Amino acid sequence: MATFADILDALEADVLKNGYSGVSTYVRTTCAVPLKAEEGLCGIVQPKPPLTGEERISTTEGYPQRVLESIDDDIDFKDLDSEGRTLVLDFGLFVLINVYCPNDGNGTDERNKYKADFHTVLEARIKGLVEVEGREVILVGDLNACAAVIDHCEGPLMVAKGLAEGLVGEEGFWGKECRRWMRDFMVTEDGTGGHMVDITRRLWPDRKGMYTCWNTKISARDSNYGTRIDYVMITPGLLPWVKSADIQPHIKGSDHCPVYVDLHDEIVGSTGETIRLQDVIGAKKCSPMEPPRIASKFWDEYSGKQRLLQHFFEKSTAIPPLPASSPETPDDLDGASIVLESRPAESSATPSSSSGAHSSEISQKSPPASHPPQSLPSSTTVKRKLTADTLSRTKKKPKQTKSSEKKTGQATIASFFAKSSTSATTSSSKQICKSRDAGHVSAPCAGVIIDVDNVDVDVSSQTEAETLSLSQRSSDSTDAKQAWSSIMAPVQPPRCTVHGEPAKELTVTKPGPNKGKKFFICSR
Repeated sequence: MATFADILDALEADVLKNGYSGVSTYVRTTCAVPLKAEEGLCGIVQPKPPLTGEERISTTEGYPQRVLESIDDDIDFKDLDSEGRTLVLDFGLFVLINVYCPNDGNGTDERNKYKADFHTVLEARIKGLVEVEGREVILVGDLNACAAVIDHCEGPLMVAKGLAEGLVGEEGFWGKECRRWMRDFMVTEDGTGGHMVDITRRLWPDRKGMYTCWNTKISARDSNYGTRIDYVMITPGLLPWVKSADIQPHIKGSDHCPVYVDLHDEIVGSTGETIRLQDVIGAKKCSPMEPPRIASKFWDEYSGKQRLLQHFFEKSTAIPPLPASSPETPDDLDGASIVLESRPAESSATPSSSSGAHSSEISQKSPPASHPPQSLPSSTTVKRKLTADTLSRTKKKPKQTKSSEKKTGQATIASFFAKSSTSATTSSSKQICKSRDAGHVSAPCAGVIIDVDNVDVDVSSQTEAETLSLSQRSSDSTDAKQAWSSIMAPVQPPRCTVHGEPAKELTVTKPGPNKGKKFFICSR
C-alpha cells in the first residue's frame, strides 16, 4: 500500500526504542481509506482517549489473549506489542497486517523465546480473524524466516549436511524453530496446514534466486547470495482478486528489496455478478472519510508541520524580491503600504536640487479620509520622504567590525586558481557613496524629512556593479575549470633520452613490495 503519488496519509506504530523496529503504512486516500486501524496484535496499545468498541477491528473473542487462553504458556502480551512491530488496518474486503517479526538477535534464550512468542501471537491473531470473525487477511512484511529450501542461498548445503549426519529428506534445513513455524503457518498444496498462502511463491513455484534480503557486509547482493524473508501472504478467499505478485530486486537503498501484490479492478463472483474493487475496499467515495485517528497526521508532534507525504515533494514557494526602487524599505511596517508621490521642488532646497536634479519622495500611506485627496501638481522633481515614525521601526543593520572588513582569505577552491584583480563591485559602491554624499541628509528627528538625491544614479550604478560581478564570477569559474583539468590530467610519459621518443609505461606484476607500481622504459 506504499505509494508516492496524490495525497498520502501515514499510519505509524510507536516504538519503545527510536529507530529500532517501527513499521508504517502509507495509504493513497484518493483510492481507499482504511475504516479502522490498531497498533499491535493484542489491542493493548491504545491512543488517548482509548479506542471505543466501534473503533476496534475485532471483538474480544478475536484477540490472541482469548484465542490462546487454553494454552498454558507464559506469554507477555504487553511486551510483545511494546516494540511497534505491527499495524492492523481494516479495509472492509480484508484486514491488512503490516508486521516486522523479530530476528534472531544475539541468539540468547530470552530473545529466542521472544521471537517464538511473537510468532505464536501473530498466528493466533490471524486465527481469530479467520475462524472467529470470518474475515479475509493480507499479511505483509519481514517475517525473518525462510519458508522453503529454495528460499535460502545455503538451503541445499543445509540439506546435504543433514543427510551426511543421518537425517532424512530436508530435515537438515528445518532445524530452526522459526522455519518449522513458517512451514506449518502456510497452506500446503493439498489445502491443509495453516491459514495463509504464500502468493508470490504460488505464482512462481520453481523460480530460484528469488531473494529479498542480502548481507551488505560482504556485498552479497552483487552475486545474489541472499534469502527470502519478506512476504505477501493472503487467505485463500482472496486468490480470485490477485492479478500478480513479485519482488523488485532492482530497487536498492536497503539490505531488503520491495515486494508487492497487484489486485484486479473487478472480478466475476460465484453467481455471475461483477464485483468492483473500489466498491468493496475502504471507505466509499460518496462519503469521504478521514483516516483513523491513530494516523500520524493527527499526532501532536506533527501539528503545523508536514502532515502528508505529498508535501515533501512539492517545491517551496519563493519569496519575491523587493523592488529595486526601495532598497531601504523596512520589513516590519505592521501592514503599512508605501506610495510614491510627486511634489514640486521647494525653494529652500540645496543648490544641487534647485538646478533640476531629481529626488524621490516615499511616504507611509495613511488611512483613507472621508474626502478624496487633492491632486498634486506634476513636476519632474521627485523626492523620497521617510518620516521619523518609519525610521524608528526600521531594523538597525549590524555594524561592520574591522575583522569583517578584512580579507577573509580563500573562500572557495576556485578562488585559489583565480587571478587577483580589483573588484568592480568595490569601485561601483564607492561611486554610490559619493553620489549619496552630495545630497542633504538631516538627523532623524520628529517632523524632519530626509532627502536623498540622484536616485537614478544609484540604481544604475548598482545594476552595473551586479553585471560586472556576474562576469567576474563567470571568468573565475572558467579559470578554475581549466586549472583543475590540467592538474587532473594523466601524467604524460617522458621521452627517451637516446631516441627522443615517448617512453612506454609498464606495471610491476612480480610479487613483492614493488607490485602494482608503474615505470617507464624505451618504447623500442
